[in-house]
Amino acid sequence: MLIADGYFPDVGSPARLVYKQETVVTLAEVQAARARIGTAIYYSPCTYSETMSRMAGARVFFKLDNLQMTGSFKERGALNKLLSLRPDERKTGVIAASAGNHGLAVAFHAQRLGLPATIVMPRFAPLIKVSWARRYGAEVILSGLDFDEALTEAQRLQRERGSLFIPAFNDPEVMAGQGTLGLEILEQTPDLDAVLVPVGGGGLIGGIALTLKQSEFRGRVIGVQAERVSGMCAALAAGHPVSLPPATTIADGIAVRRVGDLTFPLVQQYVDTLVTASEAEIARAILLLLENEKTVVEGAAATTLAALLNRPLGLNGKTVVLVLSGGNIDVNVIARVIEKGLVQEGRLARLRLIIPDRPGALARVSTLVADQGANIQEIMHTRGFSQAEIGESEITLTLETYGAQHITEVRAALRTAGYQVLEERAGAG
Repeated sequence: MLIADGYFPDVGSPARLVYKQETVVTLAEVQAARARIGTAIYYSPCTYSETMSRMAGARVFFKLDNLQMTGSFKERGALNKLLSLRPDERKTGVIAASAGNHGLAVAFHAQRLGLPATIVMPRFAPLIKVSWARRYGAEVILSGLDFDEALTEAQRLQRERGSLFIPAFNDPEVMAGQGTLGLEILEQTPDLDAVLVPVGGGGLIGGIALTLKQSEFRGRVIGVQAERVSGMCAALAAGHPVSLPPATTIADGIAVRRVGDLTFPLVQQYVDTLVTASEAEIARAILLLLENEKTVVEGAAATTLAALLNRPLGLNGKTVVLVLSGGNIDVNVIARVIEKGLVQEGRLARLRLIIPDRPGALARVSTLVADQGANIQEIMHTRGFSQAEIGESEITLTLETYGAQHITEVRAALRTAGYQVLEERAGAG
């Protein structure tokens, strides 16, 4: 297998070594899961995007599972698992470990079914996910720095309490539930050439890939991981699931350090390509979806667009579905993503310059910047802690601009007017 920069082409090649041969989920079980969960799960739209199609050079559709009641695809697998429980199993209550979305799904549907639920999340799980799980009536316990540490605590509590553990991904009923998303994609885009799916523990892509390939889909299934926590990439390289060291990523929903023993062979058998996306690429994808598609997604969901726009996937002119798996992003993260994205695109710039320390000097600079069509967002004025001489002052301007060329024009105008530009911080060149 060729491995280069997190890119794993043709991981589903018939010539590769298979970790396990047995099939843990079948197409019939996915179809049964769909009948079981019924209308309790939203039949999410699969919408065409003219803007992203132009950017990517492909016919791009978005499968909007971020519009599920709890904001992610996780409801499919969680509900199928809960509905598969025997009466005696329901009496003990359920417990789950989650980076957030699986916990929300379990909490919501357990409440609907009258089952007590305990959800263990990492201590730094997004606040929106923690608060909503509590609103759905679950006991929420914060433990560990990431999903894997939360999982350890959940398993300890399960042994202590005797509750039934609901896996986030490594479970046949959960994977069958996630596979229902694949059935919907086939119905909504019959001329489909490729599907891009976020990959964490492997439950979503395992369920979708199995469903598509056993339905005689002849196109490609492409998985996308966060570059910082690429557990499935590491497993494919090793030939079996391995544990990665802790790391943080904006794609917290797929920050799984060890993939499932049941999900891994499905990825080996049915997934064609696996790639990674960097933090900057994921952040830009979040911003593009927000600004151009008016769609709010979390980092995990944005990985599919990040990969399409930044990896050589050979999809020009093809019909492609990007799975937008969840929309539970903290508003503070959105604010940081927007600001960082605007800087990278050159729409926010910071300039430092020296001006005379006398009345009216700042007003003249403001007028000059306004004449260039830029907007001053913030001004910082410094004398003692600066490079300015006596009788001068150093100012830092944070400007809203139209892009890199506009920044160049503003800088040139300031220098032409006799101002010394000491340094600048601006994106897009």
